[in-house]
Amino acid sequence: MSTHRLRAIALNCATAALAPLLLLQGRRVRRRIPMLAEPPGERRGESLDGRPLRLLILGDSAAAGVGASSQVNALSGQLVARLSPHHALHWQLLAQTGRRARDGLHALIHEPSLRCDVVLTSLGVNDVTALASPKQFYADMQALITRLREHAGARLILLSGLPPMGEFPALPQPLRWRLGQQAQLLDHALKRLADQHADCRHLPFGPLPSASLLASDGFHPGPQAYALWAESAAQQIAKWQRSQQR
Repeated sequence: MSTHRLRAIALNCATAALAPLLLLQGRRVRRRIPMLAEPPGERRGESLDGRPLRLLILGDSAAAGVGASSQVNALSGQLVARLSPHHALHWQLLAQTGRRARDGLHALIHEPSLRCDVVLTSLGVNDVTALASPKQFYADMQALITRLREHAGARLILLSGLPPMGEFPALPQPLRWRLGQQAQLLDHALKRLADQHADCRHLPFGPLPSASLLASDGFHPGPQAYALWAESAAQQIAKWQRSQQR
């Protein structure tokens, strides 16, 4: 039995022991954390100069830019700003607060005409808070990757890593510890997927440099965090394009 499987079993046992407290803390967090809205702004667009590139950003509230004042300084706007000077870019944001991995797949099924070259996903945080099993999360993301490849024509799929939820100031202990451990397990599933598919890359979130990078709710990224995220994605896209020219 793998180390990660043993770890998941141990966490399930700890969850059972702590269940009453975790449920109480979860309810309190939902009442206390302000519900930030998805910011206004364009969710699709194009630029006409450079090499053609079709970009899809797919995911949850972070993909939708919650924590930013507009889409311009959210993930989509900051990534588009980095890519558009060099590409005839056609881009689309397909994101919604609360979306889990399986919801991302359903969203794609309802967009049968969608086509893209590069996809950036932001999925998993809601699977963490639902305590989804790593096995189920892996299967859901595997199905999503297959759909992107076979029906949307994706040639590069960037899987954004799970954030270090064990460092989120909005979460009390032991809920913070429990969700942090779950995030690590699901992030490991994303790494496995990236390792097993030549057209996938894992974008690690890494440790949280400062709580000031988070939004006012202490949970979502702020504009500076979105900038770091967009820069990491843009670098991976540029690296992939260079490899295609060899």
